[in-house]
Amino acid sequence: MSGFLRHIRACNPPLREPFLPWYIGDGVYGWIRPAFAAHLRAFPALFAVDETAVRSPALPGPELSARLGEAAEALAGQGLVPPLLGEPYPVTAGGRDAAIATVDRALAAYLGLRSFGQHLNGFVRQDGRIMMWIARRARDRLIFPGALDNMVAGGLPAGVALWDNLLKECEEEAGMPADLARRARPVGVLSYNRVAERGFRPDVLYCYDIELPATFSPRNTDGEVEAFMLLPIEEVAEIVRDSDEFKLNCNLVVIDFLVRHGLIGPEDPDYLGIVTGLHAPVGMPGAPA
Repeated sequence: MSGFLRHIRACNPPLREPFLPWYIGDGVYGWIRPAFAAHLRAFPALFAVDETAVRSPALPGPELSARLGEAAEALAGQGLVPPLLGEPYPVTAGGRDAAIATVDRALAAYLGLRSFGQHLNGFVRQDGRIMMWIARRARDRLIFPGALDNMVAGGLPAGVALWDNLLKECEEEAGMPADLARRARPVGVLSYNRVAERGFRPDVLYCYDIELPATFSPRNTDGEVEAFMLLPIEEVAEIVRDSDEFKLNCNLVVIDFLVRHGLIGPEDPDYLGIVTGLHAPVGMPGAPA
């Protein structure tokens, strides 16, 4: 199957399995597979699990974070979640600034937490054409090894300002100096609700564009990228439209770029579905707002 809309649908698939709401006090903060929820019964002071929900007490933020950290260490030690990453992710039912606690990134998807990331489109203009820098992920990556990726992309930990995190990611992933990275322009937010191997993923991506000088070539410094390629935007569009070479959510970032730069227009029969589908309401479909 080819087409742009299929990638948006792949990031927002129909829900075909049950998830239990995770309540902290009276609010729902995540959605958990029943099979994983069964493992949480090992922490009765933190998680009360029944057939309808997982419930945690509304503890003060530092105490809740500490208890979640202890549970994450135990679950990782038993091999029930991947090794911890040391990146605190917000526990929030809204924006990052509404977080009531933090938890290690490795556990976020298992708890069905709202997660945040940043993606940067790097491009150059050559003879009136747009050329886009594309990264190929290292083959040792746990997720989507060897897949194509945006020039810079990464998670957004709790407690780190947007610009500070973007500058850090630009330096680590593309060897981009801060004075150049500050030319990046925020262009919007994408959202989707994906069911993945690890759990429910209600994700929010802050997106940026940066027009780069022809003299700059990205250079990875943290081992996450195997190589960079500078490709005509038409070729990038064909790769997204006709293949599954990109990491799944990176397709959405490229599609958004194509829409904003007029390379996908109203004449496309899927245009309305594409534009609206890039901004799905964040959260479990059908759940009360």
